[in-house]
Amino acid sequence: MKIKEVRELETKDLAERLEAEVAKYNQMKINHAVTPLENPSQIKAARRDIARMKTELRQRELNK
Repeated sequence: MKIKEVRELETKDLAERLEAEVAKYNQMKINHAVTPLENPSQIKAARRDIARMKTELRQRELNK
């Protein structure tokens, strides 16, 4: 997910999307520990997407 896409989402939608991505990331880590993923760079990409979303939420919180 690009930063442009993150900025277009409303705060409520962004928070919901963040929760879903964190759950997906945790599940990927568990699955990878049991049987290696075909593309382990997905974990890195998911972690960065989560960071982008958290950063945008924090910026919105500070700008209120």
